Amino acid sequence: MSTMNISLPESLKDFVDEQVTRRGYGTSSEYVRELIRKDADRLHLRGLLLDGAASAQAAPANGAYFGALRKRVQRRARG
Repeated sequence: MSTMNISLPESLKDFVDEQVTRRGYGTSSEYVRELIRKDADRLHLRGLLLDGAASAQAAPANGAYFGALRKRVQRRARG
C-alpha cells in the first residue's frame, strides 16, 4: 500500500478525528479511504448515467415494462 501525506487546517483535522470516533473507524486513513471509494463510486455512477442519457432511446418504461421486469426478477430469485 502506498502512503500519501495530506495537510489539513486544524478545524478539518478535528472534524476527521470526530468522524473516526463517531463512526467507528480504526484510523483517519480508513475514514479517508472510505470517502475516496464513495467518490469513485459516485463518479462511476455519474458516467453511467451520462452514457445512458446520450444513448439511443429505448422502449418506454411503462406498466408493461415494469411488470415484465418484476417477473424476470422473481424468476431469478427462485433459482
